[in-house]
Amino acid sequence: MLKRKQAGFTLIELLVVIGILAVLLAIVLIAINPARQFAQANNAKRSSDVNALLNSIHQYSADNKGNLTALAIPNVAGVINSTSFMALCTALVPTYIAALPVDPLTNNGTPVSDCAVAGGWDTNYEVSQSLTNSRITVSAPATELGIPIISVLR
Repeated sequence: MLKRKQAGFTLIELLVVIGILAVLLAIVLIAINPARQFAQANNAKRSSDVNALLNSIHQYSADNKGNLTALAIPNVAGVINSTSFMALCTALVPTYIAALPVDPLTNNGTPVSDCAVAGGWDTNYEVSQSLTNSRITVSAPATELGIPIISVLR
């Protein structure tokens, strides 16, 4: 009677293949660096949000012949939240912007579409108006990757 040879891989061969795959996976993860990619995406969102906020303020200004007194924007940068900037929120949302954008790491990045939400809200973005020339500055102070404050002035 003839014995048939068992087909398959030995334990050593399997361990070598698993080891090679683990090394390749580690190299790919280091090359891609997902934490850096997420931080760059968050900074890009902050830049977009700052521009959207400033555009909505300027649209409001254009519709009101340059009068921004109803928005109560201070000359010192203040965080846009329900305590200090309720007037800004109610004036802009939803006519000039669908919802106030929120920093990606604040409130899970959920935009403020209801200015009177219970418990208040915080965008973690700042706004100020110059006393000398009435220019508006909107900024995102909570940047990542050592990038300085993202700020737009018009």
